[in-house]
Amino acid sequence: MRIALIGYGKMGRAIEEVALQRGHEIVIKIDQPNLHEFTKENFAIAEAAIEFTSPHSALENVKKCLDFGIPVVCGSTGWTDRLEEMKKICADKNGSFIYSSNYSVGVNIFFEINKKLAALMAPHKEYEVILEETHHTQKKDAPSGTAITLAEQILEQVKRKKQWVNELSDHPEDLEIISQRVDPAPGTHSVKYSSAIDTIEIIHTAHNRKGFASGAVLAAEFAKDNKGFFTMKEVLNL
Repeated sequence: MRIALIGYGKMGRAIEEVALQRGHEIVIKIDQPNLHEFTKENFAIAEAAIEFTSPHSALENVKKCLDFGIPVVCGSTGWTDRLEEMKKICADKNGSFIYSSNYSVGVNIFFEINKKLAALMAPHKEYEVILEETHHTQKKDAPSGTAITLAEQILEQVKRKKQWVNELSDHPEDLEIISQRVDPAPGTHSVKYSSAIDTIEIIHTAHNRKGFASGAVLAAEFAKDNKGFFTMKEVLNL
């Protein structure tokens, strides 16, 4: 498959390595110095695009790919207040668009465990729940997109919590997310239910970027052959 990379930082390089190992070809790489090359003509030979940039540029990058008729996988977080708008554009263009807050196979299994645990814990009001996430200092958004996904899954089940907050809170209706930025830290997420009697905790720790990169390439392979909006749940058939 011929892949276009939008964003050629550490994640872009990791994606390139995995894609080449899987027998794919990188036909164009877009980053700050060559933004002028992000044109329909240059993307015409690409069969899919993988976008990992920043919250400020992701929306426009995805729009351009859909305008070009190129299936696009987006891994940029921090912009999902506009996600419904992008889904509509994808439908209007009869395009292919995949978004996930995290492309790691392990994290997406972790999401399913989180949903099940939240459902089991919901009736037990003696347990207080808190989320923690740790990433490297170059990560621009806080809380992480993964932490937000975990929090929203909990809010769907644990009705005594009304909203998440990115700080410690004295309000019992707040679901606290504690964010830390330290180096080196590819990403750790934990969900902890604590009572006076005991604590239940689930943790996912990334050892490097390869898991995210592998999932993004799997998503691109899926996007190439499927029309519509999808998440990693569909890609992995979870």
